[in-house]
Amino acid sequence: RSGAAARPPAPRGRGGARAAAAGTIGEGASGECCVPPATHAAGPWAGEPAKFDEIKKANQAAAKKLVEDQLSSSSEDDDDEDAEVKQGKILDKTFTIYTSQTDGDASELERTKQYMNEAFQSGAMTCLICIASVKRNQAVWSCCGCFCIFHLVCIQKWAKDSLFLVSSPLTDDDFGKKDYPWPCPKCRFEHKRSETPKRYYCYCGKVENPAVDPWLVPHSCGQICEREFKPSCGHKCLLLCHPGPCPPCPKMVSTTCHCKKAKAVPRRCSAKEWSCRLPCGRMLLCGQHTCENPCHAGDCQPCPRVSKQQCICGRQTAERLCASPQWQCNQVCGKSLPCGNHTCEQVCHAGPCGDCPRSGKRSCPCGKTKFTLPCTEDVPTCGDSCDKVLECGIHKCSQRCHRGPCEICRQEVEKQCRCGKHTKRMPCHKPYLCETKCTKIRDCQKHQCRRKCCSGNCPPCDQVCGRTLGCRNHKCPSGCHRGSCNPCPETVDVKCNCGKTVITVPCGRERTIRPPKCKQLCSRPPTCHHSTQEKHYCHFGRCPPCRQPCQKTLKCGHLCPVSCHDEALVKQTGLHQSAGPWEQPSEPAFIQTALPCPPCEVPIPVECLGQHEVSPLPCHSANPYSCKRFCGRLLDCQNHTCMKECHHVTKLNSSADGKKAGPECSQCEEECTKPRPAGCPHRCVLPCHPGDCPSCLQMVKIKCHCKLSILYIECLQVKLTCADLKEKELLISCRNQCPKELPCGHRCKAICHSGSCPLNCSQKVKLRCLCKRLKKEVQCRKIQEGQVSLECDALCKEMKQKAYEVKEAEAKAALEEEKRRQQAELEAFENRLKGRRKNKRRKDEVEVEQSSWQKYKNLIMLPVFGVAVVMV
Repeated sequence: RSGAAARPPAPRGRGGARAAAAGTIGEGASGECCVPPATHAAGPWAGEPAKFDEIKKANQAAAKKLVEDQLSSSSEDDDDEDAEVKQGKILDKTFTIYTSQTDGDASELERTKQYMNEAFQSGAMTCLICIASVKRNQAVWSCCGCFCIFHLVCIQKWAKDSLFLVSSPLTDDDFGKKDYPWPCPKCRFEHKRSETPKRYYCYCGKVENPAVDPWLVPHSCGQICEREFKPSCGHKCLLLCHPGPCPPCPKMVSTTCHCKKAKAVPRRCSAKEWSCRLPCGRMLLCGQHTCENPCHAGDCQPCPRVSKQQCICGRQTAERLCASPQWQCNQVCGKSLPCGNHTCEQVCHAGPCGDCPRSGKRSCPCGKTKFTLPCTEDVPTCGDSCDKVLECGIHKCSQRCHRGPCEICRQEVEKQCRCGKHTKRMPCHKPYLCETKCTKIRDCQKHQCRRKCCSGNCPPCDQVCGRTLGCRNHKCPSGCHRGSCNPCPETVDVKCNCGKTVITVPCGRERTIRPPKCKQLCSRPPTCHHSTQEKHYCHFGRCPPCRQPCQKTLKCGHLCPVSCHDEALVKQTGLHQSAGPWEQPSEPAFIQTALPCPPCEVPIPVECLGQHEVSPLPCHSANPYSCKRFCGRLLDCQNHTCMKECHHVTKLNSSADGKKAGPECSQCEEECTKPRPAGCPHRCVLPCHPGDCPSCLQMVKIKCHCKLSILYIECLQVKLTCADLKEKELLISCRNQCPKELPCGHRCKAICHSGSCPLNCSQKVKLRCLCKRLKKEVQCRKIQEGQVSLECDALCKEMKQKAYEVKEAEAKAALEEEKRRQQAELEAFENRLKGRRKNKRRKDEVEVEQSSWQKYKNLIMLPVFGVAVVMV
């Protein structure tokens, strides 16, 4: 804010542009203004120069006052002395009533004094919520747990936000049923919702909105506190209304010691409990010994003595502490039960053994049937189904009545996973959890749940918040949460320069709080090279500048002739930039800084770093130098020289050559450029090196003659160059059968080769005559060349003639058979036509007219027979 007040904002928009161009708008060719005076007076920018001048003067006055306040130490000391006298009077007035009860003893008021000094110290009282100073005229609230002071508005907002974060996860049914508390930002003391401060009260709570009084403690009403002491003793605080906890009760009371043996003596109420240091003598719980400890408060400790004690059943005796007389031995009781058949199986117990557990009515294992049997007989199973509810809580045991636990539920059911997104048929006793990860946002509203098969009730976020707190020094250690982080609970001690005056402020305020004033003499050694300096009070910053002569011994052995220049004033230039044309240039600023001694100008001969030349240099710069030439030393590769600028070279051996490169010289990073053997197209794989290059071992990828296989050959060109035609043919061959087809259709029998395939196919094929009866195996090559042919013989011609005759006879027989079949079909058709005509004539001749009885006898006789059958 101080920076914003010191520099007025530059005008923006159209107004700023017009104001900047005010000197050029109305000027003509002659340089005079063409706008009439009335326009200037009535223009919208007429008052801007005067306003800028006023702002400038106000800012300069404020800056001058700020500098004077910081630099005028005498006036500050006077004000501090007046403030200290005034503060001492207020403290004496506050403590008067209390010290009158303690005869002037104020040793118990140190803690209260600390709180009151912080109230008077500017900036010591800081609100941990907004990290701002608490002023006299601001409404505040004090925590009853840690007595930390906060702004009333800040603590109200804090309580509201805390209650909202606690109640936000609740449903509408649960909201309002419980009075959730809110914590103090510092001590985490929980306050009820009803205790949320609504009004501004003084420390003791008597006066609302206490008036600001310069002769009272800030935020105090000036009345007697009268708050009850903690722990309560019946008395009330005697101090005036004050911050912090009340001191111990100073009242005198007559009280006796803890064991009530000594006479009552007068003591302070805060220390009324005391010990006479005599043995206590009270009877201990064991009833045999008395307490031997010195007089003490509260109950006596358990008896530390050892005595012989019987166990509960009385069979064994052992030495044990009187504090624990009852103990059990490991023996089974073994007494006979009333049934006379069994014995007691309990371990070392008191009282009677009780009835036999097998007597009376006993149920079968399933519990449906009861039996009255002697205790010597086991209860049988009833034979009914068990029907006990299994562990799943849904199904019942389907086995017959049995002893022992039931089996797990193996019934298959349709199960739904916990998140409700998937169903699966599986045994009832097995849980079903799917692999779906929950994508809901946790209560922190930042991270996803990412839990497998989540039921919807996502757990709280387990990550650490880690956000930087308001103090900018620490990070929030709480779990990931919503809203703002809790204030930093740490405190920082702000000390004076010597460390003897200390004030404690909240973490984060140490950068803005002013350090306390210290009345101790400055104990720092002189800032210059002299042994003594003028005495002055403890302070921050530099000590007053030294006025003595320098007289330092320079490195060359001469004395510095100028005055002490460890804290010389140096003008700063170019640091301030003007905010606009209206701002005048500020005065130059001077700072104190240590200036070096003037350099010694005695010439000294010095050799260059690379030992190329020798030149005289001044004493202050008489160091090995670079002559800017190339180094020129032969590198380890024996092929190049060092191209660095003249530099220092370390000689490894005393007898080493002066022209040989050293460890500081550059390393040769070029590739090897030596010529390769004839036919090798590859470069040397090594960097630039001395000696001959190694043989080339690089593999080359190449296809074989048949173009089906890829071969890898070491440096192919070298081998091909050195090899003859036969070796070249073998190098590029994959040594497999050639895949090409000959014109005859057969595959080439030669090994992978270059050029065209040979035409002498030696494959044997079968040659047949025209009738396919004769066959003969010959080479394919001879057939292609027409050297071999197979003609039909006389037998083939005879068989061909016989086959022709047989075929002619079969054709004639088939033709005659077809004629006979057609004739038979024609005769059959004519016979069928004749038979139909004769039958038609016979029906016409026999047809005679029937009587009425013959026509209707069926209709009459059927009902009659039906009625007769029913009667029968």
